Amino acid sequence: MRKAIFVVALGAAALFAQSASAGELNCNLRFNLKSWSVFYKHSEGNGIVRCSDGTTLPVKIEAKGGGLTVGKSTVRDGQGRFSSVYNIRDVLGGYATAEANAAAGDNAMAQVVTKGPISLALSGKGKGVALGVSFGSFIISEAGAEKH
Repeated sequence: MRKAIFVVALGAAALFAQSASAGELNCNLRFNLKSWSVFYKHSEGNGIVRCSDGTTLPVKIEAKGGGLTVGKSTVRDGQGRFSSVYNIRDVLGGYATAEANAAAGDNAMAQVVTKGPISLALSGKGKGVALGVSFGSFIISEAGAEKH
């Protein structure tokens, strides 16, 4: 498990090692997330995005997917770092995900999700039990925004 987290973290670091191009913002996400799964995986949470130009955006997080997975977990004070953001609203939308889990009790998570040219490297510590492989979407929307 630790080796998998290290490999994902190393890949995320390589993504962000490139220098930012003109006008590109450094944006970070702080979040809390609760998840459950029995073949279908569902996660809900909230967070705040802060960018280097001083803008902030409260967000709602929802992840949906399926696969061979079972478990229940929480992540508190998770962190994320975006790449290729030029406006804070660029972070909104659906990101593709793929993950493998094997944890019991205290656990750590590391994952990179993508949406076109934008990547988001996520990490956090939490509690729970999880086992399986799943694929799906990680959706960031503006907090308080109504669904249509």
